[in-house]
Amino acid sequence: MFKLTKAEKSWAMYDWANSVYSTIITAAVFPIYFATVVKNSGSATNGDVYWAYATSIGTLIVALLAPFLGAIGDYKGFKKKLFTAFMLLGASTTLLMAVKDNWKLMLVGYILSYIGFAGAGLFYDSFLTDVTTKDRMDKVSAFGFAAGYIGGSTIPFLISIGLIMFADKIGISGDTAVRISVAMTSVWWALFSIPFLMGVKQVHYIPRATGSTVAAAFRNIGHTFKSIVGNKKILYFLLAYFCYIDGVGTVIHMSTIYGSTLGLDSTKMILALLLTQIIAIPCSILFAHASKKFGSLNVVLFGVCVYVCVCIVGFIMGQNVENAAPENLEHAKQVSTTLFWVLACLVGTSQGGIQALSRSYFGKIIPPERSNEYFGFFDIIGRFSAVVGPALYGLGADISGRSSIGIISIIVLFIVGGIFLIRIKKTEKL
Repeated sequence: MFKLTKAEKSWAMYDWANSVYSTIITAAVFPIYFATVVKNSGSATNGDVYWAYATSIGTLIVALLAPFLGAIGDYKGFKKKLFTAFMLLGASTTLLMAVKDNWKLMLVGYILSYIGFAGAGLFYDSFLTDVTTKDRMDKVSAFGFAAGYIGGSTIPFLISIGLIMFADKIGISGDTAVRISVAMTSVWWALFSIPFLMGVKQVHYIPRATGSTVAAAFRNIGHTFKSIVGNKKILYFLLAYFCYIDGVGTVIHMSTIYGSTLGLDSTKMILALLLTQIIAIPCSILFAHASKKFGSLNVVLFGVCVYVCVCIVGFIMGQNVENAAPENLEHAKQVSTTLFWVLACLVGTSQGGIQALSRSYFGKIIPPERSNEYFGFFDIIGRFSAVVGPALYGLGADISGRSSIGIISIIVLFIVGGIFLIRIKKTEKL
């Protein structure tokens, strides 16, 4: 029987806390609402294009800051403070989004809240080396994702669905229901971060630098970069991660707004994403168990292949609607809604597992005392790739006038990421 320690449980609770943001703000409820607000404003550009560009801006800012933040965070006493600052930034600006009805102000709030979300995530990931040992990392990391799906991704999601579906019966408007959901996201995130703040401590660190902390941080960044370049396993993994996590992030951010742009039923899409969360709970744990038998890299590679299928299904879904004759449009939307459910099931099998094993595998191949700095590079790789993916989607959809072109473009990143994972396996055999 695998039992978690108090520190491991406290760490995993932050996945419970912040997953509500991933579900309601970046994936399901808020993107659909935002697309509707943009459309009603009379904008000549679809909301999914603005959403893609805003996501790129937010992730670019975090990507540029990540190595420096990581280097500072490795000093004793800094990691928890930086985590807290970003968490509070994210939770507070999310709350502000609940009272704005101008789509431009919504985008500003989204960018700031996403910076807080991503910045806190950098330090949260790096705390994995502080709360557990290498032989337990796969299961602890996977348990965190499972906790996120059970709590943050499911319970508040169900409440949001109930508010939206039965808004008229309880005497509120659909817009008010969305705003309540956004406010709930902020409160849930902050409230359930408390166990992490109380129960997790920085165990591994490097001595505080004499003289300028900033100058020392930049020296450490250079040292870590040279170490990464000199270690083929770490280098190839980061290159692979750069590619495939781009696709994962783009699917998370763009799925519902993509479907909304195609004219699919919002309620059915939200219910399909609920199914994603339900499927993801056991599959995250299953990925961890499978890693013991087949190896972490093989299981991650399997997840990459699943996402190739996700891209293909998404492309077919879009083409079906975009190429439909006017008299067949409603039937095409029904077929594409069914395909959206297929896509949701595919994502559910691998979304949590591929992220959990990537995090734990990286934690096992880096020196624990410099975990925050290494995870700073891990995060910058993930954030820069999340800049490229949504931007590619936005450009493809904007230039072609077809959202399906945007979604299929990311398949290349999964293929290249898979190739680098295979290179790692060859390196390990040498």
